[in-house]
Amino acid sequence: MLGRETARDAGRLTRALAGLRAYQEAPRDSPMPAMPVAAQVGRAVLRDYGGTGPAVVVVPSLINPPGILDLSPETSLLRWLAARGLHPWLIDWGTPGAEDRDLDLAGHVETLLVPLLRSLGEPSVLVGYCLGGTLAVAAAALMPVAGLATIAAPWHFTGYDAPSRASLAAMWAAAKPWSSALGLVPIEVLQAAFWQIDPARTVAKYEAFAGMVPGSPAARAFVRLEDWANSGAPLPYAAARALFEDCIVDDRPGEGGWHVGGAPVDPLRLGCPTVEFVSLIDRIVPPATAIGWSDRRDLALGHVGMIVGGRARTALWDPLAAWIGSCAT
Repeated sequence: MLGRETARDAGRLTRALAGLRAYQEAPRDSPMPAMPVAAQVGRAVLRDYGGTGPAVVVVPSLINPPGILDLSPETSLLRWLAARGLHPWLIDWGTPGAEDRDLDLAGHVETLLVPLLRSLGEPSVLVGYCLGGTLAVAAAALMPVAGLATIAAPWHFTGYDAPSRASLAAMWAAAKPWSSALGLVPIEVLQAAFWQIDPARTVAKYEAFAGMVPGSPAARAFVRLEDWANSGAPLPYAAARALFEDCIVDDRPGEGGWHVGGAPVDPLRLGCPTVEFVSLIDRIVPPATAIGWSDRRDLALGHVGMIVGGRARTALWDPLAAWIGSCAT
């Protein structure tokens, strides 16, 4: 990928490799401390971020760790919600093992997410990020919730352009045999999929890092974010198969054919208030994949910038907290 992207400019190749080396050798900040576990179902846990206000359960993606929602003291959506008079809880999916090989996306909702939500004893507001938003929609179809907000959550997978879908399908076809043998799909496979969606940006960000002052706030923020993006637990084989085949290739959610709890999930027939925050410049989850709710908030921030970017607080955090407050009154 690096060779293709820099084939006409040897200087870009040099800068990108220099940025990669600088990233590898950069000092690391201590991670944010893990919050207490309030409930556990199998490998998944519900983490308590404190507060005495209305309960808000944040559902992260299965891909990459949930730490993007609690990345640093300055960029922690969860701790900020707690300081705003809410009581946020975080779903932490944990690390799957070979025994999870047959747990598909629907299984994550039925056997992990819904039981954790029920442990709170009363309906809460759900906030789902990325694929976590897709799973949160299914949970809201199975049980009462006080409200559902999604952030960059894909539903209509035909919203990915045809070349991207074909490339992802080909990558999965190559990885499928040995992934089936392992029962798990390593994060490296999924990361390669993200790189294929936007290879130019992947190279450009390392070029830019090569010019940053080592140890500066911007450099430290870059390292924190890249460490998150390059880490994560493997995905159970069945969940990866469902993502690549049922979603990306067949678009079962968008076509009304994704069954959870024995019935198809229809996001337009949920019995709770809903809102979706959609990035207009997202390459990971393009705006064309959005659910289609009447309350749609379009943002000119990227997939990760919506959560931790310099304008995230005014563009997403504030309106999200206001909307949650409207559900709790």
